[in-house]
Amino acid sequence: MDTPSATVPMWKAHLISGYQAFRAGEYRERKDLYERLGQEGQTPKVMLIACCDSRCEPSDIFNAHPGEMFVARNVANIVPPQNMATDFDGLSAALEYAVLELKVEAIVVMGHESCGGVNASLEGVGENPDSYIGRWISILNSARDRVVARTAKEDQSRELEYEGVRESLGNLLSYPYVRERVKDGDIALVGAYFSIIRGVLMFADDKGQFHEIAPVAPTAPIAPTE
Repeated sequence: MDTPSATVPMWKAHLISGYQAFRAGEYRERKDLYERLGQEGQTPKVMLIACCDSRCEPSDIFNAHPGEMFVARNVANIVPPQNMATDFDGLSAALEYAVLELKVEAIVVMGHESCGGVNASLEGVGENPDSYIGRWISILNSARDRVVARTAKEDQSRELEYEGVRESLGNLLSYPYVRERVKDGDIALVGAYFSIIRGVLMFADDKGQFHEIAPVAPTAPIAPTE
């Protein structure tokens, strides 16, 4: 087996050691699961649309096993309305596949604390059509304007993180195949939010208000016997 040499950059050595730990642990423990998924395909019940921020790993937050969630990630967990989706829109392609082919039962849009894309929106990056980030973040412009109009400056980041999730949930309904399945009760649209600092997950209610999910109390350690 090849091992990292002194000339291997630190980031690559870290990737290699992570893979080796995966092979020795996670993969070894679930080898049958990986083989079955590779041979039989995937049947996730949930599509999760999340931010590509490296601090918010969906499979960690939900303790999800391979094959449990169909995850699409992008800057600021944005779902563009259908009339703004382009011929090369990766999120819309993933959405179409999840709904029409995988037939997921729920689509969860999850925002998060300290979102760089949200802060960029508040800083006016969405007014710059000459960059990829500017054009993408511009999808939040209307949500940003609503938040700025009603919210004190010190609370605007958090409120736009919430409002962006609400906006994306509404935009999902602009896709006919999503709207029809919601109407028929075949698919649920859910808003979620993760606090990085506190490690707290929140779900939105039917009115778009976010509420914390109570964590399970840690199991008490077993007292040593004498």
